[in-house]
Amino acid sequence: MTEKNILAFFKSKETANNVANQMKNLGVTDIQIDRFSIYPLGSSDQSANPVTGATPSQATLTLGANGGQDTGILASSNVCASGMSDGGQAPISGRDILVAAVVDESVFDRAIQLIKDADGIV
Repeated sequence: MTEKNILAFFKSKETANNVANQMKNLGVTDIQIDRFSIYPLGSSDQSANPVTGATPSQATLTLGANGGQDTGILASSNVCASGMSDGGQAPISGRDILVAAVVDESVFDRAIQLIKDADGIV
């Protein structure tokens, strides 16, 4: 039995769950769904107040990014935080849900087709 790995990206958790369930119907048992973010600790529920002096980075102010000063400096280099761009960057895809699966080679092509049919990216 030969196995292959699949990493697929989706825009919503519901779509990812539906595809994962369809893959389970194919006999795939090793599936994991996770959300990821460009910010190491996710986003903050509160905005930072620059008057207090407790502002670790520009990304904290502009995007509500959660994190310390070290990670905040790197997050602030993103054009979303600074607004400084020449317009040449690729658009944000919005696909922040990752489905990772280990599938048998015999169902690999069908699993890939399920992902593509649901507007996922492999």
